[in-house]
Amino acid sequence: MTSRPTALITGASRGIGAAVAAALAPTHDLLLGGRDVEALKTLAARFPSATPWTVELSDADAVASAAAAIDRLDVLVHSAGVATLGPLAETSVDVWRTTMEVNVVAVAELTRLLLPALRAAAGQVVLINSGAGLHANPNWGAYAASKFALRAYADVLRAEEPALRVTTVYPGRTATDMQRSVRESEGGEFNANDYLAPESVAQAVTFALLAPPDAHINDVNVRSRPH
Repeated sequence: MTSRPTALITGASRGIGAAVAAALAPTHDLLLGGRDVEALKTLAARFPSATPWTVELSDADAVASAAAAIDRLDVLVHSAGVATLGPLAETSVDVWRTTMEVNVVAVAELTRLLLPALRAAAGQVVLINSGAGLHANPNWGAYAASKFALRAYADVLRAEEPALRVTTVYPGRTATDMQRSVRESEGGEFNANDYLAPESVAQAVTFALLAPPDAHINDVNVRSRPH
């Protein structure tokens, strides 16, 4: 039986989630969460310690079934998320519901189901938030609201589960497929060099995870350096 800690990473098929998986692969057994079966298989093939954990996070029954097989979990990284931009006057109820369902409700439910496994390991939960979880700007209403809610959720989880370490990471704009879509919505060009590298955000995650046992890093704010 392996003595390595186990980490479950949602949104692991690309972007920050994939970068976190690569950063943790040398030290952790990985469960790679996501919907894209082929992408997860490709990523898992890079790491002998990795297993795809394919589940639709908005499907409560599927999540419950998948989580039931996990009896001990050292690390849970919530990296999955969606962003749809637009003015409030044009943001439909479907956008609001989908954004809150994926960015908040799915996080809360998966964490709830995995609390026994996390408690058994005195584990750690990392929530990938956003600068939009600290400051809300025009056209970012639904997304910012979801990230403010995620921030509140992390604060309450930290207070209610003192045996766990709970860290919120607030990345600035990061060079991911989501950022490419955001720039298209904003009518601008996407240049990866203008943004944080996903690997830099992953380093912030590992910084929190590898802190000494007596240290609890609550929040990490990461921004790109001016060019």
